[in-house]
Amino acid sequence: MLTIHTDSRGLALAVEGEWIAAAGPLEEVAAEHPRARVRTWPGIITAGFVNAHGTELLEEAYHPDPREADVLGTEPLTGDALTALDLDDARWGASARRGVQRMLAHGTVAAACELPLRNRAVRDAVRRTGLRAVGRLGRPDWAPSLDPFVSPLPPMTQSARERGSAARFAVFDVRDEAELAERGAGTCVATVVAGRLVFRRR
Repeated sequence: MLTIHTDSRGLALAVEGEWIAAAGPLEEVAAEHPRARVRTWPGIITAGFVNAHGTELLEEAYHPDPREADVLGTEPLTGDALTALDLDDARWGASARRGVQRMLAHGTVAAACELPLRNRAVRDAVRRTGLRAVGRLGRPDWAPSLDPFVSPLPPMTQSARERGSAARFAVFDVRDEAELAERGAGTCVATVVAGRLVFRRR
């Protein structure tokens, strides 16, 4: 079913399958697709982001289960704390799924990684969620963060928002791009990957 996503500025994207079927003002897109379901979001629709630290956040960190929070906390564990856990494939896979969900909750649709991903459980978890793993040269020289805006460089984006491009975008509850840069990607309210709504803030 074709779905139109629209934001507070009246920008609309009509999504059919994995692709953007139309883009422009809501009135024009809705007139072109009068039977489409319309989802109205607060804030602005943007292209989805690329997290520069895919390897560090998915293969070199453990994302605790909420049920482990009293012992392990809620932040990703790395270094000696990670080594002490002695993780099996099942826990690595579960950690990667939680890590991907946390990325999606920050408008991330792709992660820059050292390819190929070495851990099969992580590789399978990434593939199943639809997050795109893209190659990179070298390691970023700033601390890993789930927020693509915590970077000395402007965040990289994936996919245009125009007819015929891949439906990989995010929505942030801010007035404009300047407020998004100031407040960061924690303002994400929805993320769409391959045409599917994979994250929605309740």
